[in-house]
Amino acid sequence: MSSAPTDPSATPRRRLSREDRLRQLLDISWAVVRDEGTDALTLGRLAERAGVTKPVVYDHFGTREGLLTALYRDFDARQTAMMVAALDAGAPTAADRARIIAACYVDCVAAQGREIPGVLAALAGSPELAALKRDYQRAFLETCRQLLGPFAPGGDLPAAGLWAMLGAADALADAAVAGDLTADQARAELRRILLDLITRGMGGEGG
Repeated sequence: MSSAPTDPSATPRRRLSREDRLRQLLDISWAVVRDEGTDALTLGRLAERAGVTKPVVYDHFGTREGLLTALYRDFDARQTAMMVAALDAGAPTAADRARIIAACYVDCVAAQGREIPGVLAALAGSPELAALKRDYQRAFLETCRQLLGPFAPGGDLPAAGLWAMLGAADALADAAVAGDLTADQARAELRRILLDLITRGMGGEGG
């Protein structure tokens, strides 16, 4: 995945398609979160930074929750695209798939820097947005199950182990962003956790 979006508000103004305008507004939203913090990200502030009228921003997102939802979807889409591209280029082995999943998870969070934790914290404050986050978590775990399950002794991965792995993945990625670990250390540890999960297979379910 490319590095975190830059603020395009200083570029010459031109008439944009709806799709291009959405991309511009999302990029500027990430810049606001990076520069000023998540609490500063309002639809009015976004309009000001983008140099557009408030109705333009409201037309795209409706509410602040709609904007936060769009940011989370944007983050998830880039994480997914990064993983798909890496898997297409990698070897169809357990070791390589575990390496790719670990690298993509850590690298995507690291590329978004300190912006994504604030968005995730804001998501947790709304039941609707928290449900959205949980849906994406389940989708990620299902992807891991499909990619790695066939290599497990029982042909599948334990649900409890998958959720534990996800918690570890978040903690490792956050530690890498904070500088408590290097990205290489975070990737390597998450890869080991994934490989251990494959070794356990369904035999680890229920202890």
